[in-house]
Amino acid sequence: MCQRAEVIDDFESINEKQIYSAISNKWLSTNSLSYFKFILKIAKQGFDIKINDFNEDEKTMLLMLHYDVWQNAGGFESLEKSIKQIGKNKVLLSEIIEVLEYLIDKIDFKELDIVLPYNQPLKLHARYTRDQILVAFRFSNFDKKSSSREGVAENVNLNTELLFINLIKSEEDFSPSTMYDDYAISETLFHWQSQNSTRPDTGKGLTYINHQVNNKKILLFIRERASNENGNTLGYVFIGEAIFKDTEGSKPMNVKWELKEPIPEYLWKESAKMSVG
Repeated sequence: MCQRAEVIDDFESINEKQIYSAISNKWLSTNSLSYFKFILKIAKQGFDIKINDFNEDEKTMLLMLHYDVWQNAGGFESLEKSIKQIGKNKVLLSEIIEVLEYLIDKIDFKELDIVLPYNQPLKLHARYTRDQILVAFRFSNFDKKSSSREGVAENVNLNTELLFINLIKSEEDFSPSTMYDDYAISETLFHWQSQNSTRPDTGKGLTYINHQVNNKKILLFIRERASNENGNTLGYVFIGEAIFKDTEGSKPMNVKWELKEPIPEYLWKESAKMSVG
């Protein structure tokens, strides 16, 4: 914009399209202090990194960043070279730093740690894009990006299932067979309606009922709606671990999940509305 207004000279457009897409389509849909601070730190280093300087959670966040910018698997000899490439445009590097500092300054909630049997970098009550979440829980890696777009995603190796929930659904986004009924009953109790084929006496439904016996983790990711008033995709708020409480009905099942951590206030108010219409 400054260049078009002739406030600054034209600049090399290397990676311009990809970086602007990451800012507008990924980072504006994200709200995580830890993730933004991590990107800001390496941005101030010009994205000139050495992969061996990072721990496992940080390497995972580097992969999240890779998909934020390039959006496709691979494309580079290594993850290290992928991240270094982001810093090639020095004008946009300054803009990345300014945007991240602005986004960090806007954060007005406290994100929390979650203890799981494996490492992952996401924080409770922070907001992430679906692609970032799928990287964090090892559905995507550097060589292959997950194509999962369903409301549930199960990683058998981690013995973990993720539930992706939209509180407000529209006929434009969902067919009548997927207009599920999801809302908070209280700050720690959430009503979730399963997919239409799920029944309590067999298969997937039975795994929900017995998930504690089988040490299976059920993790909830909730967003108010698919997109905001400007048409931009909303990220999902990480609500955390859910414990099965009871269920009614079959095909679909109406499950009550007890949350280990209360829903954050900013999302609780929106979610509670769903229970009264």
